[in-house]
Amino acid sequence: MTETAEQSLSGTELAKSGPTRRGGGDPATRGRTTISDGVVEKIAGLAARDVLGVHAMGSGIARTFGAVRDRVPGSAKAVARGVKAEVGEVQTALDLEIVVDYGVSIADVAKAVRENVIAAVERMTGLEVVEVNIAVGDVKLPDEEEEEQGRLQ
Repeated sequence: MTETAEQSLSGTELAKSGPTRRGGGDPATRGRTTISDGVVEKIAGLAARDVLGVHAMGSGIARTFGAVRDRVPGSAKAVARGVKAEVGEVQTALDLEIVVDYGVSIADVAKAVRENVIAAVERMTGLEVVEVNIAVGDVKLPDEEEEEQGRLQ
C-alpha cells in the first residue's frame, strides 16, 4: 500500500507546509450578486433628475397619479417613475421618459441625461449599460405649474 504525500509528512512538516485552503479561490469570487430592475431604475431616475433642464420624469398620467400619491402622508416618493430597466447578469438597458423645461436644447439635455445615467449606473452596480433610450413626453411651460397645482388641490 502506498501513502499519499500528505500522509507521509509528519505533524511538524505539515505545519511548515502552510494552512489548508478551503473553498478555493478568492473569497470575493465565491457566490453571485444579483441586482433587481428596481434598484437600477432608482439609480437611473435620480441621476436623470440631477440634469439641468429635466423638469420631471414619466408620462402625464403617471406624474398626476404620482403627485397625488406624494401628498399622502407616509408615502414614498416614486424616484423610479418614468424609468424602465431590463437587467441581465452583466448588462442593462434603460428606457426613460422625461419632461424638459421650455427653452432648453432637448438634444443637449438628452445627451447629458444619457451620460449621467450611464456613469451612475455603471459606477454603482458594475453593470455595463448597453443603451439608454430617452423619450421626451412633454415640455414644461413657464405658466403650467400654477395650473397643475390648482387642479390637484
